[in-house]
Parts: sequence; C-alpha cells; structure tokens
Amino acid sequence: MTNDELIPNAEVRTSLRLYSGFVILSSLVIRASSFLLVGLWICAPSAFAADNLGVLGARPRWSVLEHYQKTITHDEFAHLIYDVYCTHGFAPDLIEVNTDTARILTNRGSQIFFTLRFARNDASRSPVPRLWTPAKFLPPAKADKPLSGLRIALDPGHLGGEWARMEERWFQVGSTQPVQEGDLTLKVARLLAPRLRELGAKVFFVRNSNEPVTAKHPDDFRELARKILIRNGVPQPRSDVLDPNDPEKEQTIRWQSEILFYRYSEIRRRAALVNFKLHPDLVLCLHFNAEGWGDPNNPTLTDINHLHLLVNGSYLEQELEFDDERFEMMRRLLSHAYDEELPLADTIAGTMARETQLPPYQYPTTNSTTKVGTSAYVYARNLLATRLYRCPVVYCEPYVMNSKDAFARIQAGDYEGTRNINGSERKSIFREYADSVVDGLFEYYSKARGQVD
Repeated sequence: MTNDELIPNAEVRTSLRLYSGFVILSSLVIRASSFLLVGLWICAPSAFAADNLGVLGARPRWSVLEHYQKTITHDEFAHLIYDVYCTHGFAPDLIEVNTDTARILTNRGSQIFFTLRFARNDASRSPVPRLWTPAKFLPPAKADKPLSGLRIALDPGHLGGEWARMEERWFQVGSTQPVQEGDLTLKVARLLAPRLRELGAKVFFVRNSNEPVTAKHPDDFRELARKILIRNGVPQPRSDVLDPNDPEKEQTIRWQSEILFYRYSEIRRRAALVNFKLHPDLVLCLHFNAEGWGDPNNPTLTDINHLHLLVNGSYLEQELEFDDERFEMMRRLLSHAYDEELPLADTIAGTMARETQLPPYQYPTTNSTTKVGTSAYVYARNLLATRLYRCPVVYCEPYVMNSKDAFARIQAGDYEGTRNINGSERKSIFREYADSVVDGLFEYYSKARGQVD
C-alpha cells in the first residue's frame, strides 16, 4: 500500500478538491436520524473522468483489491453480493458476476473496470490479507481467559457533553438529569473495558472523553455547507438556526456545517484511528436507541422498548453509485469480515436478549436494512462506521432512551447490586448492558477458540 492511502485526513484532501470544481448531485435529509446525504463529482483539471464520491469521501484506490485475487470462490462471492451487501439491487453495469471472475465498475465516466478472479475451490484459495485475526486462527485459550490476545476497540457512539444538543442526542424531562446518548455510551464503555481485560483482551478506546476525535470544528465546514445548499436549490442560505424547532433549519449553513462535523468528519477520523493506529480484531460500537421524542425540552416518553444489533451490508442502490462506497463495500466483502461479525452479533444478541428481556426491534420498512442471522435481533445496514472500520464490527442498539422504563433506569444512574425501579429489582442499566456484551463475547470466543489446559 502507498503512503497516500495511509494518510487518514481524507476530509482535508476532499475539501481542498472542492475548489477545483464539482457538481452536487443530490441532497436527501432523513429527518428521523438527522443526517445529510450528498454526492460529489470531484474532477481535477487533468483528470479524464470525475470521481463520484460520498460525503467527504476519499478517492478509491482500486489497485488495493489486487491483493484479494483468488481469495474467494464464486459461490461465496455471489452469496455475499446478493444476500448480504446488495440486497436492494444495483445498476447492471456496476457488478457483473461470471463463472470465474467478477467485473466491478470503478468509474462510469471512464468505463474502467476491476476484474476479480475467483478461487476454484477452498483448497486453491489464496490467504486473505488483513490486519485483524479471526477467532478460528487464534490459539486455544484458558477457560477463564477466552479473550486472551484479542484486540478490542470500544467505540462509544456520539459525543455527549456540550455537543449533545448539537447532535440532537439530548432531551430533558422537567428538572431531571438530561439524557445525553454520548455520555451514556461512554459510561458503558468504561464499565466494559476492565471486564474485557480480566478475560485477557487488549482493550482500546476510540473515544474516551466527551471531546470529538476529529480536530475539525463546525466552522471549518461553513463554506462547504454553503456550496452544498446552493447546489441543492437554496440560492441564499441563511447563516444560523434561529429556532431549533424551525422545520427549515436543514437549509441553514449552521445546521449543515454541524452535520458535516459530527456525522462525517468525526466518524471518518475515528475510522482513521481504528484502521491506521489501533488495528483491532473487533470494534464494538455502543449506542442507545430512541423513538421520536418531539420537543427535547418537553419530550414524549413511550412504553416501547427494544433491542437490535447491526452489521455492515444492505447497501442501497443509490449508495452503490458512489465510487468510494462501492470500493469500500468490495474491500470489506473480500476481507471476510462478515464471516466473523455475523456469528459474533448473533451470539451477543442472544446474551443481551436474555439479560435485558427486550424484544427485537422491527424496522418499519426494509428499505435500508436486511435481517440476517438466526437470532431475530441482527440486521445488515450500511452505516459509515460499519463500512469504514476495516475489521469485524458489532453495532449495539439496546434500550429506547425515552421509554418510561429506560428513562427511569437512566435517572437512577450507575450502582452495584439491584434497586427497585418501577416496582422491580433491577441492575444498573449500564452494568446490565456491559454484562450482556461480556457474556456474549465470552460465549463466542470460548466456543470458537477451544480451550487449553
């Protein structure tokens, strides 16, 4: 791999290219999760064809995939394409699966293709190049240290602290303690880390404070946000959000620059940390879920509470049109990360379900997800973190923060033993979360590795 590929500051390189000329293709705001999806055509003056990239995306280096020649059979590849990664279909010219090869479009403008050659069978396959170690290749471990030698990165979702309101991961009921998802996930991670170390794992934090990992700030993206809005039909975008309940706040430079900061720059910087410094065998993305709560200063509490986990997959047809997303998907597919993360996610889902007694979440539509595995709790979905982290990723989404039950437990804080919460003796919600994840990892790696005397 070249030095340029190892430079993690992708958002800086892309933002600089912005001024050499581009066309914004489209803007789609998903209000339920508050993020902006845009596409960029980035074209240097000497280029023959433009790169069609996602938000702050880096130009793909398709030559990297040469390292994966003959590492996968036709049947394995076809299964992953049709049943996991491209379940919503794709344009016929993007991926062509033949008997001995697959042909993948790298750039529509130049009509350049990458050809992947399949292994004829299991015996003839070449070794898969990767910086993480599957469980089956780890040596047997002592019964009380099933995670020995395993490198685990904990990624507490969001930021919390002073950033929670900006992220729209904040609500408060009366004078109670504000609920801030980034603070909750960090608390779980700090409980989880020593437990995993006791079982032999080397544990790293992707985030271990309420400060962002990226060195960027929202103001660094104001000019890019302004150009995005203009190119998407807002000729004179307002500068700031004057009212957080303004239905047109998405059309302000402030709102868009904040999205670019905490949604895209932050996650891409975390990916750089994971991929180029930490090199874990597994990333645990820790989140809490929520139903719509309306006004965060007067939120709606609900009786609904549920659990689900995510692995990477289920790319939308329009997402596959981006050259960088198509490349990142293909690199992930060829790394065989799914072979590790699906049984991991299924096992952790089982222990979390037993511990929390939560029912599986049912997505209201299947437009962005595909149910996978056998637990009924695991979905494939194309999220930035699950796509960019170059190792198995298990993305946990237990508890509805604004459910009456979870809210009461969050207000009770962390504690040892049990307390009476809403008429039942309950563990701290944070320890219940951590315990259930630990139990899943213990179960999976004990079975996958075997034991040594």
